[in-house]
Amino acid sequence: MEKLIITLAPTGNVPTKELNPNTPVTVDEIVEDIKKCKELGVSIAHIHVRDKEGNPTSDRALFEKVLKKLDEDNVDIIKQVSTGARGGENTVEFRGQMLDLNAHMASLSTGSSNFPNSVNANSPELIKSLAEKMYANNIKPEIEAFDVGMISNAKKFLKKGILKGPLHFNLVMNVPGSIEGTPKNLMFMIDSLPEGSTFTVSGIGKSQVQMLTMAIIAGGHVRTGLEDILEIEKGVPASNMELVERVVNIAKAVGRPIATTADAKEILGL
Repeated sequence: MEKLIITLAPTGNVPTKELNPNTPVTVDEIVEDIKKCKELGVSIAHIHVRDKEGNPTSDRALFEKVLKKLDEDNVDIIKQVSTGARGGENTVEFRGQMLDLNAHMASLSTGSSNFPNSVNANSPELIKSLAEKMYANNIKPEIEAFDVGMISNAKKFLKKGILKGPLHFNLVMNVPGSIEGTPKNLMFMIDSLPEGSTFTVSGIGKSQVQMLTMAIIAGGHVRTGLEDILEIEKGVPASNMELVERVVNIAKAVGRPIATTADAKEILGL
């Protein structure tokens, strides 16, 4: 079986120190967690940044600080920046302002959906413009699919030449308001992918262990981190390092070797 790519999502837009004191929010905290998790087996860092008040932002300067510090500290990892809808203004200029920086990948939602308290709004024009900016800067999109319709939409963009194959997806399971994290739903999402695609699975909250274990068995890849789950067990705050260690232990239990950064680049065609 192909080696397992582990993505770390250390921060996201939602977690706070109040929700979990282990949440990294400053540049130094984010980089430190990425460094520690790289040593445990992570090969992709999915990066969000926070402003001085701890709020999510798409601020180019903050992304640049994180990416630059990773380079200065010689952290050999695939750098994936977030262009998500909760980082501020819903424009291409704002959400894509970091796409000229030294990153390998970037997130790209290919449709709109609901978050618990807001709309994940991605118009066709915004998707097209973000994709074009990614390709212009030699950045591979990771298609963030919160529901099966986003896979169908990605196929349409692929047919039109707006997206370029082979595609890489992140199947985001169990966000309230989007597709539930059940085994049947995950297999339907996997079966809906265009031929030749690679895929990662994110299991949000209580669905994480089941969804990631299924992904590992099915030959996909996985994402973990405090963006996706705050507790290692009920009532016990997790750390990013504990979450990665759990994934590595699951992979070992089913006989799946862990990909290095070089392995991941080869698998993803970077």
